[in-house]
Amino acid sequence: MRIEQLTVRLRARSDWEAIELGMALVRQHAGAIWRPWLWFTLPVFALLNLGAWWIDRMWVAALLMWWLKPAFDRIPLYVISRAVFGSVPGTRDTLRAQAHWGLRTLPHLLTWRRFSPVRALYMPIDLLEGVQGERLRQRRRVLGGQAYGTAILLTWICLLFQGVLMLGGIVAVVMYLPQDLLPDSVQAAFQIAAIAWPVWFELAWNALAWAAISVIEPFYVGAGFGLYLNRRTQIEAWDLEIVFRKLRARLAAAAPMVLAAVLWAGAGIAEAQERHGAPPVAPAPAETTEAEEKPTPPTLPLVFGDQRVDDRAFHKAADQAYRDPLLDRRHVQSGWERRTPEEKQRDEDAQDGDRALLAGFGTVLAFIGEWGLWLVVGVLVVMLLATVRYWWPWMRGLTRAPVAAPEAPQTEALVLPETLPDDIATAARRLWRDGRPRHALALLYRASVDSMSQRADLVLPPGATEAECLRASRRMPLAEDRQSFARIVRTWQYAAYAERLPGDDEFDALVGELQQRYGWAA
Repeated sequence: MRIEQLTVRLRARSDWEAIELGMALVRQHAGAIWRPWLWFTLPVFALLNLGAWWIDRMWVAALLMWWLKPAFDRIPLYVISRAVFGSVPGTRDTLRAQAHWGLRTLPHLLTWRRFSPVRALYMPIDLLEGVQGERLRQRRRVLGGQAYGTAILLTWICLLFQGVLMLGGIVAVVMYLPQDLLPDSVQAAFQIAAIAWPVWFELAWNALAWAAISVIEPFYVGAGFGLYLNRRTQIEAWDLEIVFRKLRARLAAAAPMVLAAVLWAGAGIAEAQERHGAPPVAPAPAETTEAEEKPTPPTLPLVFGDQRVDDRAFHKAADQAYRDPLLDRRHVQSGWERRTPEEKQRDEDAQDGDRALLAGFGTVLAFIGEWGLWLVVGVLVVMLLATVRYWWPWMRGLTRAPVAAPEAPQTEALVLPETLPDDIATAARRLWRDGRPRHALALLYRASVDSMSQRADLVLPPGATEAECLRASRRMPLAEDRQSFARIVRTWQYAAYAERLPGDDEFDALVGELQQRYGWAA
């Protein structure tokens, strides 16, 4: 891994700063992430819903889309893991890599590791480092460390955001429904929840869930990758290693100039010796000449070069480092110390103070156990005396004779004739004068529905509601007829459900308007 090519500034961050770093990477490379995400997940969504519709189990598609999230998470991880080194992959490269990248660990992620609460933190270890077996478990334990709890909180927060997006989508649909359709829609929703969901409703629900996952999941993966980078920086001191690599590069660039300066200085010294008659320097042995012709390579390229040294000593040192208890999250250290007489006396005084405190606490408990019941009785008596003016009249009322219950309200069934009268306006006014206003309004509503059906040239089903009649009235060609019908419907609803009757003048005006609009005989 060429960490000197990282495009982010590595430093020891807090866990939440690391999460923000990962999300900033996702925002920076949003196009490179969501384009292959849509190309990859949309066909899977279509195929799963088509298969679920074929077996008449649409909920299976939603469950499988949720279960396959680890397979989809490879897309944002692949993009940001390469973009962080300055190489942003294209859409075709990312899609082509899904056919082979991470397939070895994919069965694990879709089976026993599917419910891991820290999947975002461990996925870079599984897919980027390529270790297996005991070494993988050690890497997970070491890199998890103090970031384990933060990774769990990150998972729950992202799940809550997905739920909020789904709930917001449902509320947005309900908010933008027309008011005339809202009561029927609510009623239909209750009927759907009680009986069965139609296919289009289940498909819309699955699409809403897929959209919420598509928005949140790349940020979830990016935040986990930020935690992964931060843990490696804290444990392996990547920031210091980058400084050393840059120092090596500067030294390597300045080496020819230093060598030329040394040769020039050596030539000057030899010329000065010859000028002052100094004996010449004896030539070096043959071995020294050969060594000068083949200089020993420096140490820095062996440590920080592109070629990794892979020998037994290196593996032995790595295994020993993994067994180091300082890298474990739990560390227990114990030892023996000789206690001085002053410390013993101090501990005995502390124990005596604890005994005195416990003795006092026991005395209080004994007093409560002996006199506690009498204390409770006394508190109750004081409360009764303090509230006597509230409960004493009620106690005195118990001796009074019971008051007779009021008579039940009289109800009158709303009975309309089978056929409408010839003079509807006169019949309605007669019912209104006889003290039967609900009958009068019901007659006007029924006659208006009959006239509306004739003018709209339609047949209403039996038991049609007011909302259905309002929707049917939109077929009438004249706007004045539609307004008059809406007025009688609202007046009837106020009287039938809210017991709000119109005044006499308002009723006469309503009868006159309906008689004029619908041509009822006088």
